[in-house]
Amino acid sequence: MYDAVLFLHILGVLAFVSGIVLAGAAFERARRAERPAEVAVLLGLSRLGAALVGTGTLVIGACGLWLVHLGRWRYGSFWVVASEVLFLTALALGARGGVRPKRARQLASRLAAEGAERTPELTALLEDRPSRIANYVSLVLVLAVIAVMCFKP
Repeated sequence: MYDAVLFLHILGVLAFVSGIVLAGAAFERARRAERPAEVAVLLGLSRLGAALVGTGTLVIGACGLWLVHLGRWRYGSFWVVASEVLFLTALALGARGGVRPKRARQLASRLAAEGAERTPELTALLEDRPSRIANYVSLVLVLAVIAVMCFKP
């Protein structure tokens, strides 16, 4: 049973990380796009990445806790608590970092429908420094979770 749950957990991690990569790459490319229609399409891909992150989160959470039980580790073990805190913090930062890109996608879609050019407002949403910092810190925390899970300090 342990191996089957571990397999599902790893699939969840793959979905989660794939979603982060897809959302991040689409966002970074959208920042450089000139036409609002292109920005809207690229940020639409970010939504697919966010869906993968959400699905991966559910699988990781359920299977991760199940693995702690099956492996007879203590839920209060440092590495279990540390990974949970880091993971939840990464999720919160990622959610916070996604607010401005969502607004950018909505604005870009509206501008594209109107046949308008890229506006300073759209540029400001795409270049929002606090959002970018939140997303990059979230990524670093995800890498820290993976390290904690691998090494179980």
